[in-house]
This record gives sequence, C-alpha cells and structure tokens, in this order.
Amino acid sequence: MFILKRQDVEIFNIQHPTSDRQIPIINYQRQTFRLLKSFPPERQEEALALWRDLTDNQGKACILLEEPDRYTVWGKIKPEQLNKNNVNYQLEKLVKGSLLLLQAVYIEIEDLLGPRQAKLFQKDFKDFLDKVDLTEKSPEAVNYLLAIDPLSASNLPSWQEAQILNLLQELHRLGKRYFGNTEFTREVMSGLQDMPEVEQSGFLQWLNQSSLGKLWQ
Repeated sequence: MFILKRQDVEIFNIQHPTSDRQIPIINYQRQTFRLLKSFPPERQEEALALWRDLTDNQGKACILLEEPDRYTVWGKIKPEQLNKNNVNYQLEKLVKGSLLLLQAVYIEIEDLLGPRQAKLFQKDFKDFLDKVDLTEKSPEAVNYLLAIDPLSASNLPSWQEAQILNLLQELHRLGKRYFGNTEFTREVMSGLQDMPEVEQSGFLQWLNQSSLGKLWQ
C-alpha cells in the first residue's frame, strides 16, 4: 500500500492491553498502523517480500517504512480496537486491585479478630452482594471472590468502574465497623504489592483521584 520514509510519519507508543510493554503505532492519512515486523538493513528484500505478500496476496493495508537502521512493516488496525483494548486493560487493573483489597481486609479480620469475626464478615459481604449487581446470586459468591487469585485468573469479574467504586465503598464501611477505626487501610494497602508495578501505580492513581480517594489514603 505505502512505502514511506521515516520523516513521513510519526511513531508513538500506547500501553499494551495485557502486559507492561508498549505498542508502537503510526498514524498516517487518518489511518492507524501497528508494527508487525522489523528487519535489519541487510534484510531489505525480506521486508519487501513480506510487505508485497500482505498487500498483493492477502489484501492487507500495510506500510513499509524505510528507516536509517532498519525496515519495518506495519499493518492497519481500527482506532476503536485500540480504545477498546485500553479500556479493557484499565478495567482489568481496577478489578485486580479491588479484589486484592477485599482479600486483604478479610485476612486482617481473620488474623486480628479471629475466625468467628471472619465468618461474620463473609455474611455481611454476602448480604451486600445480594443487593447489588456484582456477581451471580450464589451462596458461593463470597468464597469465590475471596479465593480467586486476581493476578493469574483468566476469568476475572467483568466489573465497570461504578461497580468497583461501590464495592470499595462498602468494603471500607465494613472494615471501619469491624476494626473500629480507619487505620486498617494502611495495613491492607500492602496487599497491592503483589501487583506488577505499573498496574499497582495505575490502580493507586485511579483510587486517589476517585471519590473514595480520601477514604483509602
């Protein structure tokens, strides 16, 4: 489709939806292209062959970019795909953080107040879940949320931001009731340390800027 020089385009990065790495993309003539493959200068013919195969044989919209130290092939993507991926990535990060806080509060109650209070907390949290649309109405819903590993599970809850805020608000209310003050937040925030650093930082930034920021500081 296009053979361009480096000065013809601007390359910038966006966050990968499921990892810490950055994705290089190009905007050209109101179209968005993602990096497919990079070749050193001596492999110019391979770069050309791939570009021709994608454009001529597969009907793909592609760019072959001639740079001083390499040749790169870029494939067209829809901008809404980037937006959707970034939204999903951001929400997944918030779900992970909120589940880690929930589990940390439960562990603190069990360790400091004993198994009986931990059972009462489970009951109180189940009563909350029965009133809101966070999970299927099931006796096992609380056990599932307390047992799931947020950092490795492939079936995290599909919560929206408003639902996450609702959960964290109730979690803070229950924590304050069980511990008698808000000092528990300092301890349970350490439960976020297992998150990848970039996700932990993003979650804390979101939480601090949210309507609940002062509660969890």
